[in-house]
Amino acid sequence: MATDIEDSARPVEASAVMGLLPARPRLLALGEPTHGEDTLLRLRNELFRQLVEQEGYRTIAIESDCMAGLVVDDYVTAGTGTLDEVMEHGFSHGWGASAGNRELVRWMRAHNDVRPASERVRFAGFDGPLEITHAASPRQALTALHAHLAPRVDAELLPCTAATLDRLLGDDDRWTDPAAMTDPARSVGQSAEAARLRVLADDLVALLEAQAPHLIAATSREDWDRARLYGRTAAGLLRYHHWMADDSPARMARLCALRDLTMADNLLAVAARGPALVHAHNAHLQREKSTMQMWQGPVEWWSAGALVSTRLGEEYAFLATALGTIRHQGVDTPPPDTIEGLLYALPEDRCLVDAPRLATALADTPPVPRVSPWFGYAPFDPAHLADSDGIVFVKDLPRD
Repeated sequence: MATDIEDSARPVEASAVMGLLPARPRLLALGEPTHGEDTLLRLRNELFRQLVEQEGYRTIAIESDCMAGLVVDDYVTAGTGTLDEVMEHGFSHGWGASAGNRELVRWMRAHNDVRPASERVRFAGFDGPLEITHAASPRQALTALHAHLAPRVDAELLPCTAATLDRLLGDDDRWTDPAAMTDPARSVGQSAEAARLRVLADDLVALLEAQAPHLIAATSREDWDRARLYGRTAAGLLRYHHWMADDSPARMARLCALRDLTMADNLLAVAARGPALVHAHNAHLQREKSTMQMWQGPVEWWSAGALVSTRLGEEYAFLATALGTIRHQGVDTPPPDTIEGLLYALPEDRCLVDAPRLATALADTPPVPRVSPWFGYAPFDPAHLADSDGIVFVKDLPRD
C-alpha cells in the first residue's frame, strides 16, 4: 500500500494536474481547508502562472465579493486605480490584507501590461456580497443595473425610475443589520418594499435579456455581461434577504444553499468566457453536499462545486488541499491512519496525489476521519476521496 501511495504522488505543477484529467477542464477548482494562509495562496499563484503560460488559462476566480472583484479586474486589465486602492476595495472577507493576494494582483497587472488583449488575464470574485454574519444592501447592484439600462432603452420600457428604487431601498443600514442573521424579526427582507424590489429586479433583468442585441451593439458584450452580473447579484441578494426574514427550521440551510447557488451562477458565467482556475474553501468546491454545525444545529446543502459539476461534467475538475500540520494553530502531526497521516509519511513537502487511484489503493483499509483541534481547519473527509480528481498535500504550514 505504501508503494501505491508513493506511486500516486507527483509534483504540484500544471502539467501534472493535466495528466490526472481526461481533458483540460473549463473550470479547474483548487480548494483549501483553511483560510488566511499565504503559503497556500502562493502555491495557488504559482499554479495559476503555470496554467496561464502552459495551458492557456486566462481567468482566476476566488471566494470574494463578485462586485468588489470588478475593481480588481479593472486594475489588472486596464490599470484603473492603484494597487493599494485595489487591495482595500477589491476584496471582501479581509482578503485584501493578504500578501499572497497582493502578489497575485501585482503579477497579473505586470503580465497584462506587455501583452495583447487576447493574452491578458482576468480576475473575478465569485462569492456574493454576503457572509455568514450579514448580507449587503442590494442598492449597488440594483442601481448599477438600472443605470446601464436607463440611457439605452426607451423610458416606457423601464419598470421604474431611479428615484423609485432609491425610495424603496431606503437606508442601507436596515439591510446590513448583523442582528438579522440570528433574529429573523430584524430583517427587512419580507417587507412590502423588499417584495416590490424583487419584482422590479426581475423585470430589469428580463429587460436586459430582451434588449441584448441592441445593448451589445450600443456598448459591448463585456458591458452587457457586467450588467448581467449586476442583475444576478441584485436578484440573489433580494432572495437572500427574503429568507433571512424566515423563522422556519430550514432557514439556515436555505441561506447556505442560496449563497452557494450565487457562487455557482457566477462560476458558470466565468466558465462561459474560457478556462479558469477557481480558488475557495474545499467545502464550496467539492462535489458532495457541504455540512456545518451552526447555532441551531447541523445544516447541509449542495455546494457550488456540486452544482457546477452537474452542469459542466468533465469540464469541471476539483483538487482538494489537505494539510499535515498548522502548528501555530495547534494542529500537530496527523494520526497515521488518516488521509493526512498517510500522506505525511511521504518524503515530499508538498505533492499532488491521484485521488481515485489512492481510493482504490486504500479500499481494503479505509482511513479514518481526522479530528481538528482548531475550528478554522477542516480536515479532508476520506469518504470524498473517490469523488475528488486530486489532492494537493502540504506537509507543514509555517506561520506566515
